[in-house]
Amino acid sequence: MNSKQRLDRAYREAKVVNFSDSDKFVFFSDCHRGDKSFADDFARNDNIYFHALKHYYKEGFTYCELGDGDELWENRSFESILMAHKNVYALLQKFHFEDRLHLMWGNHDMVYRDPAFVQKQLSTYFDPKDGREEVLFKNLEYHEAVILKHCDTGQELFLCHGHQADWMNYHGWRFNRFLVRALWHPLQIFGISDPTSPAKNYKELIKVERRVKKWITDNNNIITIIGHTHRPRFPEPGEIAFFNDGSCVHPRSITGLEIENGAISLVKWQISTSDDGYLQVVRVLLEGPRPLIEYKTT
Repeated sequence: MNSKQRLDRAYREAKVVNFSDSDKFVFFSDCHRGDKSFADDFARNDNIYFHALKHYYKEGFTYCELGDGDELWENRSFESILMAHKNVYALLQKFHFEDRLHLMWGNHDMVYRDPAFVQKQLSTYFDPKDGREEVLFKNLEYHEAVILKHCDTGQELFLCHGHQADWMNYHGWRFNRFLVRALWHPLQIFGISDPTSPAKNYKELIKVERRVKKWITDNNNIITIIGHTHRPRFPEPGEIAFFNDGSCVHPRSITGLEIENGAISLVKWQISTSDDGYLQVVRVLLEGPRPLIEYKTT
């Protein structure tokens, strides 16, 4: 199965979510939440991410996570990740209980494509403080892809992780996971990067983006939002409608996409200094907002 067939299948089997201009969405991906060890890339940005997530919860956004939310190549169990970032999962639980959470699996959390695994690992957790099982994500579902469909215009936005355009990270993910666990995870502590990741391999990154763009042009320039490469992308109207929300493991910031009032924006959250010398987490608008309707299919 080639990248076109994998993307075709993901689109064909995607969960469809209807929306209107009154709805608000935020897209993050590639959080790679770990166990707060030296190899946990998310740990350095966890306060930025948590602050941003609280903002979106209070403002009524629906949270869409486009894969690789949990780092399950380096970590063998979800429990250690939950204990390390319990505040994050408590907030995600609130999104879930209010039906404002859509999760997609990527190559680093591809085990979530098995509903039985999700049910067993994420439904409840043992709370050592109370000594009993507590509810975490009841009836949670992961999807390979989601389609946001506008109620009035019929315009569609196709959301997936993007590793569908990466053969080794889709079909060979178990082999890559073995390499990461056996070799690159220990070396990462000393600053040696994993070459299997397209985010660290520029040639692979370009290949993935080229294949996704080809699929978009073959499908009437449908707006497509992915992650995987960690490289933010925000096209101008009239260009190929290829968006990328970036990642949450940039050195000192996280990037994401927002949809509000029928328009899309690329944003960055980072730590900044106030005039009084206080550190604060701030939202920086990088691109947009651009009305979605300007990205017409042709």
